Amino acid sequence: MPYIIDGHNLIGKLPGLHLSDVEDEQKLVELLEDYCQRRGQKVMEVYFDNAAPGQSGAKKYARLNVRFVRAGLTADAAITNHLQRLGNAAANWIVVSSDREVQTAARRARARIQSSEDFSRELLAAPSGPDKTEDPRMSADDVDDWMKLFGGEKNG
Repeated sequence: MPYIIDGHNLIGKLPGLHLSDVEDEQKLVELLEDYCQRRGQKVMEVYFDNAAPGQSGAKKYARLNVRFVRAGLTADAAITNHLQRLGNAAANWIVVSSDREVQTAARRARARIQSSEDFSRELLAAPSGPDKTEDPRMSADDVDDWMKLFGGEKNG
């Protein structure tokens, strides 16, 4: 199921990310891209408000559409507008936000709701990359088996 994410609302719920950090949006985008890749998630729409002058608009990533809402409009309003444009198809989306206005708009559109707190736990709980606890070295028995298989001799 695709997601619509209230970006700044989610940033406020993630340890290590702070709205005062100028790189907070990019850090969230990287976390979400990694999450999408690991989960096989195809579509996420992420909304950020308070875009810098000249920075409003959409930016596409591999699995994310990131929308920077121009000054004078809020991400909440943009999410509500998106849900209205979706019409009946909004029922096929999950809206991630703990903002009451956004949740009310999602309920009206019959979209599923996941709080930013719950999603942040899911985002952080998912494993990241290869298991770092596994020892990549081969055992002596493994080396012997490979040497027998490929007809070589083990060097001391």
